[in-house]
Amino acid sequence: MSVEQQPLWVEEAAVRPRLADPIRTAAVRAVIIVAATLMQAMVAFLCTVAGSWLAFPMVMSSVGSTVLATWGVLDVWVTRQVWNQRNGVVSMPSSTARRLRRERRRSRRIARAAERAGARIPRGRGGDQRLSEV
Repeated sequence: MSVEQQPLWVEEAAVRPRLADPIRTAAVRAVIIVAATLMQAMVAFLCTVAGSWLAFPMVMSSVGSTVLATWGVLDVWVTRQVWNQRNGVVSMPSSTARRLRRERRRSRRIARAAERAGARIPRGRGGDQRLSEV
């Protein structure tokens, strides 16, 4: 009797594309900082409850760590915004959008040409007539 072996996992296509390297680096840094801040806050709370001398320094460092954690999260957000601005999605217009844009451009060009033709000073037959006769 042989048992057919099934694979441990089946690879599926990702629903969302992978984050860019700078964004992922900032996110990992932020997660580590936030985790350390939460542990520090918990130790500060337990030291306070126990009445330890370490409570005050831990509370003070927890406040500093909270500022650092806020900076880390904002760093992820700013890095993501900068990445999207610099390397954002390059949209390829569809043929319909391209055709409409071409038609709009053509109609504007015709309107400008008509406007220029109407703004010209009309010339006489020979072009030698004066504008004012004295």
